[in-house]
Amino acid sequence: MTSGIRTPPPGAHSSRGGADLRWMLTRLVEEVPGVLSVAVVSADGLPLLSSGPERSLPATGRAAGPMGAAADLATVVSGLGSLTVGAATLMEGGRVRQTLVAMDTGNLLVMSISDGSLLGVHTAPTADMGVVTYHMALFVGRAGHLLTPELRAELRQSVPHGAFG
Repeated sequence: MTSGIRTPPPGAHSSRGGADLRWMLTRLVEEVPGVLSVAVVSADGLPLLSSGPERSLPATGRAAGPMGAAADLATVVSGLGSLTVGAATLMEGGRVRQTLVAMDTGNLLVMSISDGSLLGVHTAPTADMGVVTYHMALFVGRAGHLLTPELRAELRQSVPHGAFG
């Protein structure tokens, strides 16, 4: 199974930290049953890494929406993260560690990484959320020290200008 992890364009520099992060994200997608797609979003809402099936419009074969499914997930993760931080502030609830949205056709789980970055996972409705949560927590624990300001800048630069993918 190919995970479709977004990587820098050919010839672009990729640090060891970036390669490690991509490897961990690939393992999360490929080894956790029921995971459909994943997005890592910076604290300021910019997509850093993503995976998952790209939706296509049947008649055209083009990605659905302006940038396809990966950008959609990153946008939702960023918005949900902002909304829950605002709610926690209003309720004096402290830091938001995770958010779960259970839907008829799947689940969305968002976890905070070290610096305000977010990991979002979209799953099938049959996914064992305990297993998904466990593997997300492992990813967050391992990725937190890798997401330095330098690596975030590198990952942002690897996203094609005007498009995500």
